[in-house]
Amino acid sequence: MTITAPSRPPLPKLAGPAPGRRPSRPAGDRGAGRTLISDTELRRTRGKVVYFSVLTVVTILFSLVFLFPLYWMVTGAVKEPAEFALTPPTFVPETFEPQNYALAWDRMNIARYFGNTVFYAVGGWLIQLVVDVGVAYALSKLRPIFGKLVLGLMLASLMLPAAALLIPAYLTVTDVPIFGVNLLNTPWALWLPAAANAFNIYVLKRFFDQIPNDLLDSASLDGAGRLRVLWHIVLPLSRPVLGVVSIFAIIGIWKDFLWPLLVLQDTEVQTISVALSRLSNTSQVPPTEMMAGLVIASIPMIVIFLIFQRSIIGGLSAGSMKG
Repeated sequence: MTITAPSRPPLPKLAGPAPGRRPSRPAGDRGAGRTLISDTELRRTRGKVVYFSVLTVVTILFSLVFLFPLYWMVTGAVKEPAEFALTPPTFVPETFEPQNYALAWDRMNIARYFGNTVFYAVGGWLIQLVVDVGVAYALSKLRPIFGKLVLGLMLASLMLPAAALLIPAYLTVTDVPIFGVNLLNTPWALWLPAAANAFNIYVLKRFFDQIPNDLLDSASLDGAGRLRVLWHIVLPLSRPVLGVVSIFAIIGIWKDFLWPLLVLQDTEVQTISVALSRLSNTSQVPPTEMMAGLVIASIPMIVIFLIFQRSIIGGLSAGSMKG
């Protein structure tokens, strides 16, 4: 005689998400919790109207603040000088003379100053990477005796206004200590001060701190030296933050004005920002051609920012959290 166990009724299914899974938000509510307004207020008609009205007004205001100077610069370059000087000004050009860009390129010798700026930006970028990566790697992984003191002094320099450092930096480049060399009107007057960038060093160090030491120790046990570990392990893992530092370095040298104005006094070696400022003080350049020169000078940095804006945000936050 075979005895069978009584069949058990099936267990009721519990409502809710499976263990380990986050509850899914309904399709209509997705993204609602990302604002300062509660979900309950957004479900009401009045809350939606107020929220989207304020959002639209703020978006339009910020767009005007940031985009109107660019619009004014681009449209002013295609006007006639007489229309450009009208009072009140015309916001929509009544004349259209795109040849002002070609005239500005030829008469103001923008090609030469453009090439000077590209040379300074590329050279400064390479030197900043070499110096800042080396310092950040030493402070993060080699851990020298007075490393924390050095890092604290570098971060303290960020608290000082840039204008307060102009005179000491200028005296240094005019008579470099120990070597006694005058660096005025040379690329090194821009490259060496730019290499001592405390912000870039701090960003790189914070990223290097997140790289596991066990990985570097394993490479050292296999016979890799410090430089080989840096080149083959640390730098390939640090591509996001290296991209951010590279963008900051290029943009910083390209848009800098006051320091190149002090150290590049020879007109043949000036950057485009300094050259345009010098030419604007002469009566030989019409204001419309000056505006065209400003547009040409700003195009590379606008393009770089639009292309790498996600890399800037992602690289800055890449080493900010563990896990």
